[in-house]
Amino acid sequence: MPTVLVTHARLITLPAGTDDPGYIENGWMLVDAGRIAALGAGEPPQTLLEGVVPDEVLDVQGAFVAPGFVSSHSHLFTSGLRGLGVDETLYGWCDSMLGFTRHMSAEDIYWSTLHGALDFLANGVTTAYNFTDPLQSWESMVDGKRVGDAPLRELDYHLRQADGCFDAGIRFVDSIGMDVTAGSDDEIFDRFAASVAHTRSLDPDFALGASIMGQVQWSPRPEAAELEVAAMRRFGVTNQAHFLESPEAVPLQQAKFALYRDAGALGPDMMFGHFIQTTPEIIEQTAAGGASMSWQPASNGRLASGVALVPEMLELGIRVGMGLDDQACTDISDPWGNMRAGIFMQRARTKDPLSMTPERVLRLHTIGGAEILGVADRVGSLEVGKLADFVVVDPRTPDVGPLWHPVRSYVLSMSLRNLKKVYVGGRLVSENGVSTNPLAAEASARIHADLPAQAARFGHPR
Repeated sequence: MPTVLVTHARLITLPAGTDDPGYIENGWMLVDAGRIAALGAGEPPQTLLEGVVPDEVLDVQGAFVAPGFVSSHSHLFTSGLRGLGVDETLYGWCDSMLGFTRHMSAEDIYWSTLHGALDFLANGVTTAYNFTDPLQSWESMVDGKRVGDAPLRELDYHLRQADGCFDAGIRFVDSIGMDVTAGSDDEIFDRFAASVAHTRSLDPDFALGASIMGQVQWSPRPEAAELEVAAMRRFGVTNQAHFLESPEAVPLQQAKFALYRDAGALGPDMMFGHFIQTTPEIIEQTAAGGASMSWQPASNGRLASGVALVPEMLELGIRVGMGLDDQACTDISDPWGNMRAGIFMQRARTKDPLSMTPERVLRLHTIGGAEILGVADRVGSLEVGKLADFVVVDPRTPDVGPLWHPVRSYVLSMSLRNLKKVYVGGRLVSENGVSTNPLAAEASARIHADLPAQAARFGHPR
C-alpha cells in the first residue's frame, strides 16, 4: 500500500457523531497502509514526518479533499441499460430493464456489474450497497403482485456479480435476493448460505458485508418477511427492502408493512429503500423499532415515484442514507446531482429552506449512508484509522468564483467536471473520469458488443 501525503487541501472530514462538517481551510492528511494515519490544519508537523518517506506527495493547491461518496442503494449491473422506460413508472420501467437482463448469462452480468462499479468510482462513489440481479428473473407486476414462478438461474449468476464489484475495486455490501417462491425452505436457505459464503471469502476491506435484498413488497408468499428475518438472524446479515416506492397499488404496499413489523424486522439491521408512500403510523413504528431508510431523490424523480418525507423522518430519529439507485433509472451516477435533487425536492415540498441544507445532505450521502449500512467504522468520513477513500475536487476547474461558504459551495456548485481524482485506500483509481483499472477497457468493449447483440437476438428494450 502506498504512503500518501496530501497537502494544501480544503479538507471536509465529516466526522461521525456530530453535525459539524469538520472543514479545514488549509489542511493535510497522511495515508499509510491504506488508512488515514493523521490529519490536521496548516503544514504537517516535521515530527510526524521523521523517518517517513511518502510514495506520493499530493499537493492539491486548494482543491477540496472529501470522503468518497457512499451510495446506500445501488444496482450496479444496470450500467449498460440507461435511457430505458422513460415514459414509465417503476413497474413498467422494470419490465423494460429487467425484462432484458433475464436473457443475460453469468459472464454478461459480471461485465455489466464491473462496468457499473467502475462508473461509480469514476464519479467519486467509493462504497456502494449493491443489489444484485436475483436468481429468479423478473416477472411483470399485475395489480401490484407477482406470480412467483419465474425460472431460477444458476448460483453462479449471483457469485459473478460479487466478483465484478470486487474486481472493480469498489467497496461494497453485497445484497442478495432470497427468491422465497423458488424451492423448499431448506433449498432457499442453502442457496442464500452459498452466496453469503462466497461474499465473505473475499477481502473484507472491499466486501464489507452481505445483506438481504428484501422482496416482500412484490412477493406473493405471505411468509416472505418471516423467512427474511430468520435469515438475518441465522447468518448475521442486514436487510434492505424496496418498499413503498411506486405510486401503483399503494394500499397493498402499505398493508405489507405489517408483515415486516409482525415478523420482528424493525431493528437497526433493517433498512427501507425509497419509503415514499408511507403513513404517519408507518413512520412512527419505523422510528420506534430503530429501522432506517435509504433515500434516492434522483431516481424518485426520474420514475415519478414521489417525494419521501425525509425531514420528518429525521426529526423522529430515523437514520437516513442516500443512494444513487442505478444508472438505468438515473442515467448518470452523479452524487452532486443527487444531493441537489434532494435539496430541491424537499424545499419545494415544504416551502422551507431549512428542511434540507447542503451540510445535511452531504452527511446523508457519506457518513449517513455508512451508518445505516453498518460500516461507518471503516468508511464515510476522513478520520484517523478509517480506510483512506477520498476525492479531489477542484473549484477552479471550472472556476466557480470565491468560496464564501466552502462546504455549501462543495454541495451546490461542484459537479463531475470539478472531480479530478478518486482514491481508494490511498490508491488512485480514477483521474479525470478515466479508470486506472486494467479491466476497464475490456468492460467497456464487452457491454458495447454483447448487449446490442442480445438486443438483436431477443428484442430491443423499450
